[in-house]
Order: sequence, then structure tokens, then C-alpha cells
Amino acid sequence: MKFDVPELVEAKRQIDSTLHKLRQTVKTFEAKENASRHKSQITLAKRQIQAFELSVALIEREINDINNNS
Repeated sequence: MKFDVPELVEAKRQIDSTLHKLRQTVKTFEAKENASRHKSQITLAKRQIQAFELSVALIEREINDINNNS
């Protein structure tokens, strides 16, 4: 499946927004008095952050490849 640069840029923008929210969520859970009660939510959010960071890197690589081959 091929995507054009504007589609990739918009996807990256949406993922960046979600990443920001997830990072804030982790901070909030970790700052709670009983953070250990939220361990599973923290773990899930951290795994999602890693997956989204990977997605952003792949999107950026694809954008660079398109721009270099144009």
C-alpha cells in the first residue's frame, strides 16, 4: 500500500498527539500515592509509547525515502 507525503505527515501528527497524551498519562499514574496499584496501566501505556515511537520512526523514514526519490 502506498501513501503520499501529506497522508504520512498527518498520520505522524496524530501519533505525536497520542504520544503526548500517553506520556502525560504515565506521569500521572506514576505520581499517584499508590502507583503500584496502577502498574498494569503504566506498563500498557509504556508499551504503547514504544509502539507509537516505532511507528513515527517508520513514517519519518518513508517520508525521507519519498523526498529523496523525487
